Amino acid sequence: MKKNQIPFGACCCVLALAAGCAAPGAPQPPSLRLPATVDNLTAVRKGTRVVLSWSPPTETTDRQPMRWPTVTRICRMVNQFPINACGEVVKEVKSGELVSVLPGAKRPVVSFEDVLPPSLIATQNQATYAIEVVNERGHTAGLSNQVRVPLVPTAAAPSDFRAGLDAQGPLLEWNAAPAPASSVSYRLRVYRRGNGVKKAFLRIGEQPYRAGEDEARDVGFEWEQEYDYKVASVAVITGPGHTESEVEGDDSNIVHLVTRDTFPPAVPSGLQAVFSSVGQKPFVDLTWAPDTESDLAGYVVYRRTAASSFAAVSSGLIKAPAWRDNNVQPGQRYYYTVSAKDLRGNESAQSVPAEESVPMEVR
Repeated sequence: MKKNQIPFGACCCVLALAAGCAAPGAPQPPSLRLPATVDNLTAVRKGTRVVLSWSPPTETTDRQPMRWPTVTRICRMVNQFPINACGEVVKEVKSGELVSVLPGAKRPVVSFEDVLPPSLIATQNQATYAIEVVNERGHTAGLSNQVRVPLVPTAAAPSDFRAGLDAQGPLLEWNAAPAPASSVSYRLRVYRRGNGVKKAFLRIGEQPYRAGEDEARDVGFEWEQEYDYKVASVAVITGPGHTESEVEGDDSNIVHLVTRDTFPPAVPSGLQAVFSSVGQKPFVDLTWAPDTESDLAGYVVYRRTAASSFAAVSSGLIKAPAWRDNNVQPGQRYYYTVSAKDLRGNESAQSVPAEESVPMEVR
């Protein structure tokens, strides 16, 4: 071996040391494992219940995945905003007890229901809610965003709520207790959902709140459908600049209704019968006032003589409020009535009869 040769292994060691490969980086402080603060807290009040919703943190404040159990504190303060500390802790919830209300969502959402004690309900009161998530060492990164909820009194849910059906459609009736003595105003809201409990209730009407017996019509219904109905009171708060906010009270009982149409159209009126034969085969013309139902299918004409009973003489349903009887005989007296039918086959009673005679000699 030549004296100026360097062994291959020694060369690699020299290069490695020159590049600093084995030199460790700056030491990192240990993670405090503080859960990131919640930034999407929302609150919705319904009667005496406040439903809070938020997304639990999935990372720490130093962006490490959350792998440790936590405790969520539900914080509530009355007539203070903003708040700097948790104040009254309504509930402490362990992380394992939080269940997402949106399974499979990219950012899960959980909820908590706070039942307000009667002592907090007052026109001028407002509640401020926040949450803080505490790690296993009892440390927190601070409060979430804060939401405010008015604590005005709401009217009791209407009682004896019921739904009936007549020719005009669903008729909803209930009994409402007197509204609380308060500076806010009250309304009553009507909800409906289609067949199936998974469908959402939609608002279909609103009217002034009146104590005692009251009613409302569902004008947007369809026949041969199934619906659920409920009603609820609404407290309306008028703020500065005439801005309005509202708090909805508890719901009434839910009633189910099938809008099966068994109601016939109105009985046709104004029936007249007029004989004619000048220059042609004799006939009797019938006219009457038209029915105005939106589901009217047509009319049926009945006829009798002195020796017979009423029987249908029109072929099929007559669409217009007029018909010509070409099958008349000289010297005969005829009596006519008309009924109306709807699209579902419901038939009205027969009209007041009209009569007409065919002369023995027809010119």
